[in-house]
Amino acid sequence: MDMNAFRLDGKVALITGAVYGIGFAIAEAYAAAGAKIVFNCLSEDSRQKALEKYREAGIDARGYVADCTKEDEVTAMVEDIEKELGTIDILVNNAGIIKRIPMTEMSAEDFRAVVDVDLNAPFIVSKAVIPGMIKKGHGKIINICSMMSELGRETVSAYAAAKGGLKMLTKNICSEYGEYNIQCNGIGPGYIATPQTAPLREPQADGSRHPFDQFIIAKTPAARWGTPEDLQGPAVFLASDASNFVNGHILYVDGGILAYIGKQP
Repeated sequence: MDMNAFRLDGKVALITGAVYGIGFAIAEAYAAAGAKIVFNCLSEDSRQKALEKYREAGIDARGYVADCTKEDEVTAMVEDIEKELGTIDILVNNAGIIKRIPMTEMSAEDFRAVVDVDLNAPFIVSKAVIPGMIKKGHGKIINICSMMSELGRETVSAYAAAKGGLKMLTKNICSEYGEYNIQCNGIGPGYIATPQTAPLREPQADGSRHPFDQFIIAKTPAARWGTPEDLQGPAVFLASDASNFVNGHILYVDGGILAYIGKQP
């Protein structure tokens, strides 16, 4: 086997929300594999802070200010990227939010806000990059899904609905555009130790583990939270020529949670 199939040399990779956590880890992996890294931020201040973080990591990245839920801003960003760097070869729809609110207490406005970022935005950005990929004759779209693409849990109705929809958007992009040599797949992270999940891992006042932390450790055969680095290999694989016949697939990187019914009490 030619191991160069895993290289991304010269490829232009747009990773939305790649300022920290999972997105930044994927950007690091893509840069190490030879890709040109592009990311978006919601403000100039956050863009400058992110660029400094990339410089500290030794990565020559490009940042753009654009809200992925706004079609006109995304269209303008993609046009600028294509003018300055060339056609986007790899898109990672990573930007996302979660609001942990019981469903009967959640406003429709909050529900829509989550769906807008976690589902509408991937549609908008994918729609913007697909024409260039068709013209170039290849493309990779990777949607960051979730275990909530398969399971429900209390307080995450909007997130689960959006991530379930993102799973099906992934399959539909594959169905519509696979004939153009575009592969659209998803990564479903398990519980990953990021700033977003930090509140679920905070020690209690008595020094004991947070109840949810204990729950996740007990439900995960790997007996630990994942790290952003655990997603780097799968992300590189799905962005590379090594996965050219993998399409419409959701790769769950969850330490085995979805395969495990749990220990008998």
